[in-house]
Amino acid sequence: MKKALLALLVIAGWGQPLLAQKKTSGNPIFQGWYADPEATIFGKEYWVYPTYSAPYNQQVHFDAFSSTDLVNWTKHDNVLDSSNVKWAKRAMWAPAIVKKQGRYYFFFGANDIQNNEATGGIGVAIADKPEGPFKDYLGKPLIDKIVNGAQPIDQFVFKDKDGQYYIIYGGWGHCNIARLKDDFTGLVPFADGTTYREITPKGYVEGPVMFIRKGKYYFMWSEGGWTGPDYRVAYAVGNSINGPFKKVGVVLQQDAAIATGAGHHSVIQIPGTDEWYIIYHRRPLTETDGNHRVTCIDKMEFDKDGYIKPVKITNEGVGARRIK
Repeated sequence: MKKALLALLVIAGWGQPLLAQKKTSGNPIFQGWYADPEATIFGKEYWVYPTYSAPYNQQVHFDAFSSTDLVNWTKHDNVLDSSNVKWAKRAMWAPAIVKKQGRYYFFFGANDIQNNEATGGIGVAIADKPEGPFKDYLGKPLIDKIVNGAQPIDQFVFKDKDGQYYIIYGGWGHCNIARLKDDFTGLVPFADGTTYREITPKGYVEGPVMFIRKGKYYFMWSEGGWTGPDYRVAYAVGNSINGPFKKVGVVLQQDAAIATGAGHHSVIQIPGTDEWYIIYHRRPLTETDGNHRVTCIDKMEFDKDGYIKPVKITNEGVGARRIK
C-alpha cells in the first residue's frame, strides 16, 4: 500500500522526479564538434544543418538536428556525404537549405578550391524530406569559379519579396550576389547582363546572411579569422537587396568568461512574431584546436530604431519555444 501511494505521489509531482526536465537549451545545444550552422523552420519544427568540424579530409559528410521546442534536439546522421556527390572529395561545409514546391534543396561548399583550374565550389543536393538522404542535384558544382576575388564557399540562399531567389556567397574577403534560376539548376543574369555582383561591405570576411525585418534588409557577415578568438559577426542595413550596405557594427563576439570565436551564424524568426534567435558557433575556453567548435543559440533583439542590440552569449542558451 505504501509503495503504491508513493508511486502515485511521484506521478502527481509530489515526489522527486525520476528525470529532471531541461528548462533551457544549454550551450552548446547538441554535443559534438559542429560549426557554421544553418538554422531554419519547416512547419512546426526547427532544423539546424551545421558543418561537421574536422580536418578537411575528414569533413565529407553532414549531420542535421531537429527540435520542436529549441531545447530538446534529435540528431539525424549523415543527411549528405561525399558518396552521393562524386565531385566532392574534401572540405564539405557551411550548408544552406531551402524548401521549394515540396522538395528540399541543400547548398554546400566542397573541396576548398584555390584556383579556377581546381574541381569544386558550391554544389546543390536534393531530397524529399528535411532529414534526407540528399543526393547530388546537378552532377557538378553550381558555381565553380573564383569571381570578383570571392572563393565559392559560404553560400546563403535568400528569397526576396517578389519571389526571386538569390545566392549570396564568398570567402577571402569578397561577397557576391547572383540570381538563381527557378529550378536552382543555374544562374540568371541581372538586367544589365552581369551574372555576379560584388556587394562586399567593409570588414567582410565570409559567412553572409540576409533577412528582412519591417521592410529593411539586414545583411550580416563574419569577420576575423575562423581559428582565432576574434571571430565575430557584423551587419549593415539597406532598403533593398541591392543595398547599399554600410557597416553598422559588431553584434556577436567572444566573451572571455564564456567562449571565444563566436561567429558564422544564421538567424530564425518565430513565424508571426518579432521574436528572433541567432544560432552560431564558438570555441569553448578549454579548446585550442581550430576545429573544436560547438553550435549555440541565444536571443537576438532590436532597439526602437531597428538596430540589432549586441548579443549576450550565454551558457544557458534559451528557454523552450514551440511554434503555434
